[in-house]
Amino acid sequence: MNQNLSIVQLVLHASFLVQGVLLLLVIISVASWAIMFSKRRSFRRMKTLNEAFERDFWSGATLNDLYATAAKNAQVSGPMERIFASGMREYQKLRERRIQDAATLLDGARRAMRASFQREIDMAESHLSFLASVGSVSPYVGLFGTVWGIMHAFVGLAGLQQVTLASVAPGIAEALVTTAVGLFAAIPAVVAYNSFARELDRLGIHQETFIEEFSNILQRNLGVQQYPQNAMPAGY
Repeated sequence: MNQNLSIVQLVLHASFLVQGVLLLLVIISVASWAIMFSKRRSFRRMKTLNEAFERDFWSGATLNDLYATAAKNAQVSGPMERIFASGMREYQKLRERRIQDAATLLDGARRAMRASFQREIDMAESHLSFLASVGSVSPYVGLFGTVWGIMHAFVGLAGLQQVTLASVAPGIAEALVTTAVGLFAAIPAVVAYNSFARELDRLGIHQETFIEEFSNILQRNLGVQQYPQNAMPAGY
């Protein structure tokens, strides 16, 4: 490719609208990559914290000891630990109100955990809609720049007496750059969105399983034997 058809020269000689489209696509691409790296670190951290809490939960510590630790580490705890803390908080509030009905206690804890679970899922899927939008819209934005660039190129050829491939190629090449940049922004965003969506599904299933397991523990403790509030084992 000669100097006149280098990528830099094509961008510099493109129309202002095409340059604006290219700048927009570059900004979108940088933002989507920043979100990808941030979400990857976030999902890795959530997985690590959830696994650490599960080890503690099934280690034989009492529920109240686990709850005290969760309350103390509320700012750095993982999603599963916060869900557990929500259930225990509601359970203890109901016990403080002298409610002895096992079904009411269990239902209150479950509703609190489900609400916390939904908040955690909403937090985990934040910014994923941006990646989905980038993946679906960026090619069309690039195509818009391409169509406009080709129109601009042909309008510029209207005054020429003789049109050759050499006179048409630079203008069309300038326009096609926007399509390439649009695909460059869209493809990684689509791949990342699908990957994060699978991670989110696995995270949700894992946390829902924990809610059911914890609910079963509460149900056994409430239905089989009324343990003192400060001596209820997690793995009973």
